Amino acid sequence: MQHLTDLREILRYVPHFRDKVFVIALDGAIAEDDNLGNILLDIALLRSLSIAVVLVHGCGRQVERLAETNGITPSNVDGTGVTDAATMEISLTAAQRVAHRLLEGLVGVDHRAAWPVAITAHPAGILGGIDHQFTGKIERVDTALLRSLIAGDVVPVIPPLGTDGEGHTYRLNSDAVAVEVALALQAVKVVYLAPERGVCVGERLERHLAVGEAEQLLKRPEELSVGSRSKLAQAVRATKAGVPRVHIIDGREPEGLLAEVFSHEGIGTLVHANEYQSIRPARRKDTRAIYGLIRRGVEAEELVARTRADIERQIDDFYVFEVDRDVVACVALHRYPEDEKAELACLFVDPRHEHQGIGGKL
Repeated sequence: MQHLTDLREILRYVPHFRDKVFVIALDGAIAEDDNLGNILLDIALLRSLSIAVVLVHGCGRQVERLAETNGITPSNVDGTGVTDAATMEISLTAAQRVAHRLLEGLVGVDHRAAWPVAITAHPAGILGGIDHQFTGKIERVDTALLRSLIAGDVVPVIPPLGTDGEGHTYRLNSDAVAVEVALALQAVKVVYLAPERGVCVGERLERHLAVGEAEQLLKRPEELSVGSRSKLAQAVRATKAGVPRVHIIDGREPEGLLAEVFSHEGIGTLVHANEYQSIRPARRKDTRAIYGLIRRGVEAEELVARTRADIERQIDDFYVFEVDRDVVACVALHRYPEDEKAELACLFVDPRHEHQGIGGKL
């Protein structure tokens, strides 16, 4: 993974994200990982850049461990199936332990945090003829409460639990909670920090998935891990409902959160609703970017040198490939109508985006 030693890579994105909301959802396994301290530092950095953060956590790993310690067979560990009374009890304990660790960690990086009771839920009820007992269904998110905390420079830490108007508590799925919170706050990103690389089909990591591609992949569940299926399904739901980008990344990677958010290539899987990649005719304002690409091609002895004036004069012949509104590749088609011929020239792809089929698309 590329380390973020160049602040320009970060600063280029900051204007797009300033005063926006990120919902960061970490699995219970990541809450116990040695990389948690780095994640909390990254969150503090995001806040210093005026990016609002809401932290949602799971506790499946902790539920499993508590069940084993107490000799209990949990009815489910992720809040999606039946939650019996014994499982509900250990889920409360597990959620409290994870939340405490996150609150303590955020204070340790000089940032204020709070555990708000922000999720109203009611019983999931009888589904498919089965009473889901203490499993809940999210009814609403207390947006005003969360926004007041964010405005006070406090990071809300939200567990996979919801309460009803009578003070009863229900177990929820943290992946779903993250989406509901993101929709309520009109977040621009949901970032899932998981104990795996992202969405993988076999050994291949899917780097970018349009929402339609993600839906097709979900029709082949046997190709995905259980954790990937849940997060990918929630990513589809989120992007269809208005969250522009959902990231699924390895929470064990140092600098992983920043590398995913502040670089084109990222480290995991990006699910997007809008057009993340596009080919378009070059415009005069692209001259500088095209010149930079061609100069790198010249240094690699792959292209003939051209001046910025040459490029600007022939700008109508150029096409560029954009990733997240940034030019990462170019090509030119010089036409010779009198000879009924044309020349393909200046094809170059930023090395960080090689081996992704961009050159072929151009």
